[in-house]
Amino acid sequence: MDFGVVLQTNPPAARTVQLAKLAEAHGFSHVWTFDSHLLWQEPYVIHSAILAETTRITVGPFVTNPATRDWTVTASVFATLNEMYGNRTICGIGRGDSAVRVTNGKPTTMAELRESIHVIRELANSRPAEYRGATLQFPWSRGSTLDVWVAAYGPMALKLTGEVGDGFILQLADLDIAAWMIKTVKDAAAAAGRDPDALAFCVAAPMYIGDDVAHMRDQCRWFGGMVGNHVADIVAKYGHRGDAVPQALTDYIAGRTGYDYNTHGKADNDHVDFVPDEIVDRFCILGTAKEHIAKLEALREIGVTQFAGYLQHDNKEETMRVYGETVIPALSHHVTAKA
Repeated sequence: MDFGVVLQTNPPAARTVQLAKLAEAHGFSHVWTFDSHLLWQEPYVIHSAILAETTRITVGPFVTNPATRDWTVTASVFATLNEMYGNRTICGIGRGDSAVRVTNGKPTTMAELRESIHVIRELANSRPAEYRGATLQFPWSRGSTLDVWVAAYGPMALKLTGEVGDGFILQLADLDIAAWMIKTVKDAAAAAGRDPDALAFCVAAPMYIGDDVAHMRDQCRWFGGMVGNHVADIVAKYGHRGDAVPQALTDYIAGRTGYDYNTHGKADNDHVDFVPDEIVDRFCILGTAKEHIAKLEALREIGVTQFAGYLQHDNKEETMRVYGETVIPALSHHVTAKA
C-alpha cells in the first residue's frame, strides 16, 4: 500500500512546501493538494515549488475539475512539470465541487468529465488528442507520463471510473462503503474489457494520531460535512433507499440544512453539527498507531492500494512522524505494531 498526504494550499505557501518535504522524509509517496482557486492559493504554482525541493514524491491535485480550467491548459501544466522535474505528477479529477460552487456554477456532466479525462491524459502523455474539432499535440513534449485518477461516489461516476480511469479516488474510509464502491468500479472495468486489477484504488480520509477521542473527532468532523455535499447530490438523484447507493452513505445527512464553502475543509467548520460521532469514526482514521494499522490492513484487504490522509487538523507533524516511524513500515512489511 502506498501512502499520501492531502494538504490545503493556505498561505504562507512555504508552509505547504515544508509539510510536503516532511511527508517525503517520513516515507509518503504522494502529496496531494486541494484545487479551489478562490478558497486557497493556486496549487500548480506550489506544486512546482514542492517538486523543486523534493526528489521522490509524486504531486497532484485532489481534485481538479473540467469546468474551471481549460483542459489543454491543465494538460500543459502536467507536461511542463514532468519536463522540469521528471515524471512525478498525477491528476486527480472529478466533476467539480467547491471550485465551481463558489462561483454559482454546477458540476460538469459525465460526458464532459469523460472527454476531459481523455484530452488531458493524451496531451500530458505527449500524444495527440481531438479537442473542439481540432487535433492537438504539444510539439515540445517528449516522454511525459500522467495517470488520471477519478474521484467518484454515485453509480454513474463509479461506472465511468471503471471504464476510463487509471485509478479511483474515494474520499471516505468506511469499510462497507469502500468495499461496495471498489467492487462497482472493478465490475465496470471488467465489463469494458479492462483489467480491474490494473487500476489504483485510493481511499482518502482525515488521519489523526492521538488518544483524546473527543478532540480528534471535533478536529475531523468537517470531513463528514464535505462528504455530505456529494452525498446530497446522489440522494437527490437516486433517493434514500435502493441498491444504487448504500444506506450507510445516505442516512446521516438527514439533519443537513446547509453548508458554507468559506469553511470548507476546515477543522472549525460550523456547518457540520449534523455529523454524528459514529460517522466521524467510520469515515476517518483516528487513534493510536495500532488502531490506524488495523483499519488500514482491513482497507488493503478489500483492494485499496493507496491511503491518502487529510491533514486539516492541529496535529500534522506528529501524525506524519508516527506514520513514518510505525504505520507505513507496518503496512510495508506486514507486521503488527505494538500498542
